[in-house]
Amino acid sequence: MRDWLAVRADATPAATALAGAGDVASAVTYDALDERVEVLAGRLAARGVGVDDRLAVCAGTRPAFVSLVHAAQRLGAVLVPLNARSTGTELAERLERVDPAAVVCERETEAAVADATGGTALSLDDPAAGAEELSAIQPEPFDLPEWELDDPLVVMFTSGTTGDPDGVVLTLGNVLASATASAFRLGLVPHDCWHVPLPMYHMGGLAPVYRSVLYGTALSLQRDFEPEATLAAMREADATAVSLVPTMLERLLDAGSFPDLRFVLLGGAACPPELLARAQERDVPVAPTYGMTEAASQIATARPDEARANPASVGNPVMFAEVTVVDDAGGVCEPGEEGELVVSGPMVTPGYLDADRTAEAFAAAGLRTGDVGHRDETGRLYVHGRADDRIVTGGENVDPTEVADALQTHPAVADCAVVGLPDEEWGELVAALVELADGRSAAAEELREHCGDRIAGYKIPRKIGFVDDLPRTASGTVDRTAVRDRLLDRRD
Repeated sequence: MRDWLAVRADATPAATALAGAGDVASAVTYDALDERVEVLAGRLAARGVGVDDRLAVCAGTRPAFVSLVHAAQRLGAVLVPLNARSTGTELAERLERVDPAAVVCERETEAAVADATGGTALSLDDPAAGAEELSAIQPEPFDLPEWELDDPLVVMFTSGTTGDPDGVVLTLGNVLASATASAFRLGLVPHDCWHVPLPMYHMGGLAPVYRSVLYGTALSLQRDFEPEATLAAMREADATAVSLVPTMLERLLDAGSFPDLRFVLLGGAACPPELLARAQERDVPVAPTYGMTEAASQIATARPDEARANPASVGNPVMFAEVTVVDDAGGVCEPGEEGELVVSGPMVTPGYLDADRTAEAFAAAGLRTGDVGHRDETGRLYVHGRADDRIVTGGENVDPTEVADALQTHPAVADCAVVGLPDEEWGELVAALVELADGRSAAAEELREHCGDRIAGYKIPRKIGFVDDLPRTASGTVDRTAVRDRLLDRRD
């Protein structure tokens, strides 16, 4: 099997691959994109990237990232997108686990990547911190791979439940099955243009890049989400679809009138009922979706008309996805009965980088999602919340343990508990209740600054409260409900 871009460029060379809008100066055809990727693959090959190697990319959404996605596949390499908001410490931990043949950065991420790699990186831009400029490398010939469905295509890091990020391995077959199921559910057509304002180091931003090549449709790209600019970019590109998280949808509704879209794929966090109703009143075609990186994106999606009829549901599972609701003993729940959601099917990852994490995550019925919900008698899925304590703020997953670990490296912090609090703008905000060490004092801003060198900005607690003793249950564990209640009553 050849790489997907090569097949697409041969089938419809004159079709638009990148629409001339947003961060793309002028439209790019599939034939032209194919030529760019061929040269880029040769440059990466000159720096040792080949079949079965891992290529790490730490950059925001931009046309060059699209080319890197396809160049990795052309070389037979495994793409490893890294969060462009990560610190050098966070990047170093992830790079150690994947051992990439090369790391690609950009001007905005070069300093953090340099901290993580000692400066041995390739830059998409004019380097400032010792990286090598990718465009100055002389391309070299390379061997073409023969892709199989079970070959790893991409490794994506997502927050885990133990404080360490999970490295999710997605195969070519996983991404292909997900793209196929999405097209069946949403009804993609050749003239569609999918606008991407989400980071391409997240599944929501990366999935359309792979899918557009399979569908032969166009992409429009926007590096930084800004409501007025996003609305203008979608109009300029004649976009028909966009992926958003609820916070982004709310800001767009505040900013003005929507362009005439076929659907808004809304995921990343639960959509507040009032936000969905507001969008529907404005005739914005919202398609609420439930998905996860481990399933290469969508698991269940409600078409816009279905969302109007059943606003509390995320719809039926997409084609090939099998969703089972199980009780604490692993038994299958009846329709309407709440339990943990377990998903299986060809879009589901074969596992994680960590074999122990893989063994823990999979049950007889499939992948344990850690989410709680139910299905009704028609098969529609309702997601109630998370079985674990992960926080989703603005579409970003935050593991409370990682935040607590960063706080506890401060000498004034004896103990702490980190939880998510409801927030109208971000869905949830990261909050911490801190127990100070005897005789020590610290201000909230001091603790935030302390965390700034250790974790990404979106993980830093926006609300910090102080107590003499953390609330605990009779067994001695932290009472997280009481922690939330105290934080809701407090202000910094």
